[in-house]
Amino acid sequence: MREIREAATRIKGYVRRTPLMACSPVRDAAKAAELLQLKLECLQVTGSFKARGAVNKLKSLTPEATARGIITASGGNHGLAVAYAGRIANVPATIYLPITVSEEKIHKLQRWNARLVVEGASWDDSNRVALAVAEREGLAYFHPFADPVIIAGQGTIGLEILEDAPEIDTIVVAIGGGGLISGIAIAAHAIRPEIKIIGVEPVGAATVYKSLKAGHRIELEKIETAAGPLGARASEELNLDLVRQHVAEIFLVTDDEMRNAARWLWFELGIAAELAGAAAVASILSGHYRPSEGERVCAVVCGAGTDGIDA
Repeated sequence: MREIREAATRIKGYVRRTPLMACSPVRDAAKAAELLQLKLECLQVTGSFKARGAVNKLKSLTPEATARGIITASGGNHGLAVAYAGRIANVPATIYLPITVSEEKIHKLQRWNARLVVEGASWDDSNRVALAVAEREGLAYFHPFADPVIIAGQGTIGLEILEDAPEIDTIVVAIGGGGLISGIAIAAHAIRPEIKIIGVEPVGAATVYKSLKAGHRIELEKIETAAGPLGARASEELNLDLVRQHVAEIFLVTDDEMRNAARWLWFELGIAAELAGAAAVASILSGHYRPSEGERVCAVVCGAGTDGIDA
């Protein structure tokens, strides 16, 4: 918890303290959301929570390590955050991307002046190449989720939620590799041990869910979801251990359920979220996670996009 509080100090002035939004009133069709609050990380700089971890990592490096340049592999959002970190430090940022990355994310990365390399069928493939290049060229590598410094940065979301709404009973969080939910869970349980943490993964990228069911780390053969930021074929032991300790349950959602949630967010609240960003809300609106009567729930809207607008 000390590391998360230090991260909050370190990243202040470089990231936004995003708001909580209460969903009431809503249409009858969304009664499940009557006591729901949303943590709007879709309003974060670069469009997702990832800026928190990337800036914390950047500010943890020595000037010498930073000067050589920074590198990562990403499905899009983490790459944008690392490109932002490179802009802050005025150093080159190299981003390896899978072939599934959206054109929209590529255009955004180009606007941040990142060096882009599209290679690999999935994030995992791109990441193996990025790691090799980082070692060969002596570049500072920013892991999207399996780095304690990155996790601490993401954990600042948990601090903010419970500072703004200490009465929250449950926090619902999307899972890609597991860095976001790990950080939020550590912070939330340190402040309020009885709080419940719920995870959400796509049916087509149920990496953490299947690993926990099997009792060991599993690498999926392929990813079958359009929610690219949640498309890691494998998590890491660090994240799996933290999820085991802190997460009460994981629910799976389909792409259609995420798309419907993105539409709902736009239609009801004017919130523009991508599929991955709407995953936590999808688990509630689709009835997979059913809050008990009077349960005060916060869902993290973790990424901006136009999936609800264009659908």
